[in-house]
Formats: sequence, structure tokens, C-alpha cells
Amino acid sequence: MTGLADGANTLEVYHKMYGKVSSIKLTNYPITGPMFSGPQQTPFVCSTKQLNMQPLVDATEAPGYPVTDANGNKIGYSRNCSIAPFVTYSYVSTVDGKFKPLPTDGSKPADLAKTTLANGRTVDFIVRQERGSINRFLYSFAMLAPFGENSAKPDLSLWDGRLLYWFMGGVAIGHTQGTIDSGSMNPAILGQGYAIVSSSGNSTSTHYNLQLAGETAMMTKEAFVKRYGVPTYTVGLGGSGGAIQQYIIAQNNPGVLDAALPVQSYPDMVTQTIHVGDSELLEHYMDVTDRANPKWRVTKNRIWLVGMNAEETPAGQTDVAQVNNPLAALQTSLGYSSARGSTEGVKSWRGLTPLCMNPHYGAVPNQALMEPAGIMDAVKWTHYEDLRNIYGVDDNGDARMAWDNVGVQYGLKSLKQGNITAAEFLDLNFKIGGWKQPRDMVQEGFPFLGSIADVMADPSKFDPWSRRNMRLSNDPQWPAPRTQGDPIAMKAAYTSGMVFSGQMPLPTIDHRQYMERELNMHNVHQSFAVRKRMIQKMGNSDNLVIWFTDTMPGVPKASQSLEALAVMDEWMANIHANPTRTIAQNRPAKAVDSCFDVNGKLMFSGPDVWDGILNNKPKGACTQAFQLYSTSRIVAGAPIEGGIYQCALKPVDTAVVDGTYAPWTPGAAEITKLKQIFPSGVCDYSKPDQARPE
Repeated sequence: MTGLADGANTLEVYHKMYGKVSSIKLTNYPITGPMFSGPQQTPFVCSTKQLNMQPLVDATEAPGYPVTDANGNKIGYSRNCSIAPFVTYSYVSTVDGKFKPLPTDGSKPADLAKTTLANGRTVDFIVRQERGSINRFLYSFAMLAPFGENSAKPDLSLWDGRLLYWFMGGVAIGHTQGTIDSGSMNPAILGQGYAIVSSSGNSTSTHYNLQLAGETAMMTKEAFVKRYGVPTYTVGLGGSGGAIQQYIIAQNNPGVLDAALPVQSYPDMVTQTIHVGDSELLEHYMDVTDRANPKWRVTKNRIWLVGMNAEETPAGQTDVAQVNNPLAALQTSLGYSSARGSTEGVKSWRGLTPLCMNPHYGAVPNQALMEPAGIMDAVKWTHYEDLRNIYGVDDNGDARMAWDNVGVQYGLKSLKQGNITAAEFLDLNFKIGGWKQPRDMVQEGFPFLGSIADVMADPSKFDPWSRRNMRLSNDPQWPAPRTQGDPIAMKAAYTSGMVFSGQMPLPTIDHRQYMERELNMHNVHQSFAVRKRMIQKMGNSDNLVIWFTDTMPGVPKASQSLEALAVMDEWMANIHANPTRTIAQNRPAKAVDSCFDVNGKLMFSGPDVWDGILNNKPKGACTQAFQLYSTSRIVAGAPIEGGIYQCALKPVDTAVVDGTYAPWTPGAAEITKLKQIFPSGVCDYSKPDQARPE
């Protein structure tokens, strides 16, 4: 449809004899958005400098991003960061295989490479890239184009109809337009005849509001269709946060994707915060509170509490309590643990608790350009504020926080296995504490902010655990208080679709590199958390394939992404050829659970290679080859799929009787202490998340 006004419209159908026979109300949303994601985030910092462009003026007065003319004179402000669409052409050079700008004088470069399409046709490797802004974010449409075409009338003869939506990862809190990722011009994919669409709004390095990400993907794909036509199918590809977006968008926004290739996946972001929020509490306990305990000087032992892997000598690491802090001598003088090596929590997750929870800790590029001066000082840099339209606000006007550890019995499985003693278990849970509410937090210390000189002058500024923002006990007679999450925020995470429920109706190849040895944050049990949620929601995971590729520190990493893309293309061809069959019935032979070695060579494949993880069968070949680790909440008794914001509680007396602590049998004094630590009861993980809407 053309000619629609922004806002409400009425579309009427007339018959030449009978007059009006039907009508429908249509809402036309502006290209700047929003559609359904709620009030847009302000202030909002423009990133069009990436394109050497000024955003369009849409306001005459501040607040906003200042816009200047060619002479540097201020001509107005931009609040939506819009730019007009424009097209450029690039070609792949035979010299280095990289893209170069196509000459604008009409000449054909001598180093112009060729590429062979899926149908065997060899053509010039020239790519048309359209860029612009949609929903305030920067987008890119790219595909092969013949030499000398008119950009106003694009020649689509080299596009074979396949569309790949490129998703990007990272962690950020919004308030920025973000940037276009280099993957939007991936030559290995474009050279096959695919088109690639991407948006800075589909990068979790820009923001982590996946309701906004879904809205942006809908609007961006719509614009592509209007410009270039309906694709044969659309497949997603992206890692980490780019993988999460595929799961959440497939669940919440049907029609955007037809297939998914998540890489280094998690089921979602919001339920990762549950156990990640435990990480520094546990590290602080082992480093500081219980530093006299020799167990914690053996880094591998820390798995007993954190669940995630720990290594005595991970590449590039020194010691647990001072990653990112070179002051080993100072650390020793302060009496902190001197365990060698690191845990995944320290190496990969340190700093993300402040980023998620601390409203004082955050910034975005170019924010100093915003006017009036100091406007960014009022930003509350938390994940919860980034999603305030979803979580809601409390009586103080602050976004509601979902993180909760009431009733969590840290180290429970390690107690039952005999790795920690009953006295250690009780001491841990008595002293572990929780996190302050964001409004009560203060700015971070070193190594997040400040310098070595600052720490030398004042050792209290050394705070890699964010201890200053923990809830700890000042009275040894009373347990450190736990943190109670806001039930409204928890329920909103579910009802908004930010929690992956397991509803994944698309053919999916979830593939990842196995990087547990180097304590990479993309811990591999997450693929099976996805599978378990799918089984619980859909009754099976027949349309999900899981691939692992082994890695070794210092050895170039193999990737199966292009192989997965080829297998998915075959899978989609089968679906189109056999529409009456199920997705599972259309799976090609290679669309099966598999694992690969460090060179990307197939080791084992078949429906049973991952046995022993989610079933009680003997361990499959891949299960035996790749060790899985867990999380602090799994160690505390939670299931592998995670995602329990607020556990059901049962009385301590019930837990003693029903075997929760077996083979340990608490005595009377120990039961009394358990009741002091857990006055409202302990987690009963046999029951579902109490925050889940009924």
C-alpha cells in the first residue's frame, strides 16, 4: 500500500456494482518507530559518524544530538538520528580478497574478482550496499549486483532469493544508535548469491531490549521486501547475543525468520543474569570472607561453588582475585586469596554485574556531544532501566529488578558429594549475602574505574567483586541478607517474551566452538538448556540440531558456520519441495547431532551422540569427548535448563526429612542455623518457577 498517513487509516474495498463491500482499519507507523516497544529511550546518541554523515535535523532546540553544516555551524538537533537511504558499490579485489570501493568513473577495476554462484554461474564479485535508518537504528542491505547497474532500478538477476539476517552479540545498555557490523558484508555468504540484511538495532552491543530488537527486525525486513521483493526464505545467523535474538524473535515475531543458525548460544539473556549475579558473591566469599580456607587456593575447587569451569593455568591469566589488576604484591599484602588461574566467572563475566545492575557504571561513544551539557549524567545505566518499558517502574520511578537469591542453598550438590563440609556449607550460606537495589548502589572501584596509583594511595578502592554494592552482614550473629526480586518484574520478563519458553518452530542448527578450557563465557551446557526447554514446551526438539567444534588455546579455531549454512539450505529446499512433511521429516542426512575436532573434521554424528546429558542413557560419543560444566544455581539444585527467578520454598524441617541434604543429616544446632539463614524456607526445585505466570 502507498499513500497511507502516519497513524490510523481505513482501507475500503469497493465493487463497481455493489459499492463498498469491506473495510479494515490500518495503523501506519513512522519509519522512526516505535510500533509496539513503548516510549523510545532518551537521550539517544547518534552514530552516523561511522558513515561520515550528519543525521537529519528533526528539532530546533536541545535536547538532542547537534547537527552542523559544512562550515561547522550548528543548524539544529537530531533526536531520531535519521539519515536518508543511500547506495554504494564495492568489489572484491584479487590482490587481498578484501572489499574496495568500485570506481565512480565507470571503469572496471583490473583486480576485480569473480565469484561462483550456487547454480554454478561465475560472475563479477560486485556488491550493492544500501544503508539508511529504520526505527532510529542503522540498517544495511547487501547483495551481488551486475557491473554498471542503475541504483535507482536495481538489477536483481544475481540474487537467488535467499536472505540471511545477520545478528550481532555483545552486552550493552542502550542510549545509542550503534553501528553497522562488518558481517553485513560477509564475502563468503554474499558470494554464493545470498542477500544479507542487518541493523544496529539487532546488535546486543547496542542494547539488550529484545522486544525492541524484534520490532526492529520486523520493520527492517519489511523495508527489504518493499525494495527487493519477497525472499525464498530468510535464515538467521549470529553468535552469543546474536544467537539469543534468533530464539527470542522466532518465539515472539513469527514470519521474520524461516530458519535459524545460532552460534555460541544461550536460551535468552535475562535468565543468564540469575546465575551470573551469583558469580562475584561467590568469588568474594572465597577470596575475602573465607580466604583462610586452603580449599579456595586450589582454583579447580572453585567449581564446587560456581559450577562453571576453573583452570589453574588458563592462557594469559595470573590469579583469581586480580584479573584485570596487575598488583599482585598489593593483593597479597591485603590478604586476599592467592589461588592461581581463574574461573569462568572471573575471566569472562567480571564487570557484567556492574554493567547490569549499577546505575552509575556505564557510557556510550560520542555521548559528550549531546546537548545540553550533562544530559547523559541522568542516565541510569542498568539492564533493568534499559527494559523499563517491560519491567515497569516502582513508586520511586526506578525500573523494577528481577534478580533474587532468597532460599538458594549455594554449594548444595557439593555438600552432598562430600566436596565441602557441613560447616563450610552453613558458613557459605550464612555469609554469602546478596546485592543492593540499584538505587542504593555507589560507583565502582578499581579495576573498573581509577588507576593503580589510586589503589596504592587507598587500598579500599581495589574492589573487583563490587563488594561495596553487596548486602553483607555487619553482625556475626546474623546472616547476611539475601536479595528479593520484584515479582512484577519477573512476571513481565515472561509475559513480554524476554524469557525463552522453548517455543522454537523453525529448523535450527545450534553450533558452537568448545572453549571451556580457556574459560570462555559461552559455556556449552547452554545448548542443552535450549533443548530441555524445547522438550518441555513442544514435547520434542526434533527440529533442533546441536553441533560442537573442539578448540585448543593457541590453535586457530575452526568454524562450522558455512557448513551449517549449506546444510540449512538443503533443509529449506526439502521443506519447499515437501510441504506436507514435518520439519523433522525434511531433515537432510547432515542435519543431525554431531561433534567435530579442532580442524573441523567430523568426529561423531547421530541421534545418540549427546546421550547421557538430558537422559539416563549411557554417555554418547560426543558427550564423552566434551566435558560439560554447570552454574552456581545448578550446584544449588536447580535444573539444567535454568531460568528460575523465584524458587518455590519449602520449610527447612521438610528439607531435612525429604533427603534434600542426604547423606548429611543435620543435628539440632545445625537445623537451628539453617532456619536462621532461611527463615522463609529453602528452594524446592521440584516445583516450577513461582514467578512464571499461570
